Amino acid sequence: MSEDRARHSIYAQIESAPSVTDEQEFDSLTDEDTPWVVLVWNDPINLMSYVVFVLQKLFGYSEEKATELMLDVHHKGRAVVSNGTRDEAEVDVSKLHEYGLWATMQKDF
Repeated sequence: MSEDRARHSIYAQIESAPSVTDEQEFDSLTDEDTPWVVLVWNDPINLMSYVVFVLQKLFGYSEEKATELMLDVHHKGRAVVSNGTRDEAEVDVSKLHEYGLWATMQKDF
């Protein structure tokens, strides 16, 4: 291979190689730092008293606070029951699923 062709081949590889810009690094840091919320959704299976019980047991809410959240679930279809890091939200969702509640998580905007 001639020297010109070899140089052209190297430059072509360099130009097409992916690179991380400062903006991409910044975005990934803010994604990790973004708070997450855990939502409990209304379902036709669980009794309201059971939802209150689970919220008290898992999150240590008073009966009054757990009842308020349960009523949000019942009337509005969902309620935010916890927030924190992504890892903490994943743990909370998993625990809620173990108790048979329909829960999801999303970034808090």
